[in-house]
Amino acid sequence: MSTDAPWDSGPSRAAFFDLDKTLIPGSSLFLLARGLHASDNIKFRLIDIMRFGWGQAAFRLRGESDKDLGRSQRSGLNLVSGRRQDELRTWCVDIAREWIVPRVYEGMVEVIEEHKSKGDATFLVTAAPTELAETLADELGMSGAIGTAAEVDDEGVYTGNLPGPVLHGEDKAAAVAKRADELGLSLAESSAYTDSVNDLPMLELVGHPHAVNPARQLKRLADERGWPIKEMRTSRKGLVISIGTGAAALAGATALAMRQRHRR
Repeated sequence: MSTDAPWDSGPSRAAFFDLDKTLIPGSSLFLLARGLHASDNIKFRLIDIMRFGWGQAAFRLRGESDKDLGRSQRSGLNLVSGRRQDELRTWCVDIAREWIVPRVYEGMVEVIEEHKSKGDATFLVTAAPTELAETLADELGMSGAIGTAAEVDDEGVYTGNLPGPVLHGEDKAAAVAKRADELGLSLAESSAYTDSVNDLPMLELVGHPHAVNPARQLKRLADERGWPIKEMRTSRKGLVISIGTGAAALAGATALAMRQRHRR
């Protein structure tokens, strides 16, 4: 895990970054599932893969609705239920390096580095699993990460349940406020970056909100309020393996399903 301590003489402000469609095109959770399957660490059932693919297609086509997010998280929990947490942490390192970090927008890497050069703390804040979020934050040289925590039993095995909320909307903002309070960070001097109007509570929490690859509703709001808008999507036209559209997400899931069927 990226360390947040010691902080006695550390930064007084921070930059908080959403992950999906802000730092990368598409869904990190889908990339995690693809990476686990491709490495043969987990053999998915055909029905699990197809459900996951449809959920991620909806995520790309319609945006991050509460219904889509809940379906996606339930599918993700089903995929790791019964697995050990230390196993997933180990797998996350390889998957992050091979499947996710190469997809991070170069422009957003520059933004992170700019904040670091100014002495700001940098945090990844996402509905994705904590284990993946922390791994990605480490790979990007960030100060830490805040993600959705799945329940683990006394033996370190995932139960398939969530002990708390999915980091989304007001809950994401509350998690950011809590971390800032713990570390003595000034939210009025801090920044936040996201693509989704669902993260409006987080954007309104900081003094310097930024819209990145904004969907229509957030773009309109950013224009009205004079928030900076960063468009990164056009810089990744050469990306060969991507899930930049809902159709691509579904196609990837279908391909995995066919692979699983062939193995059987």
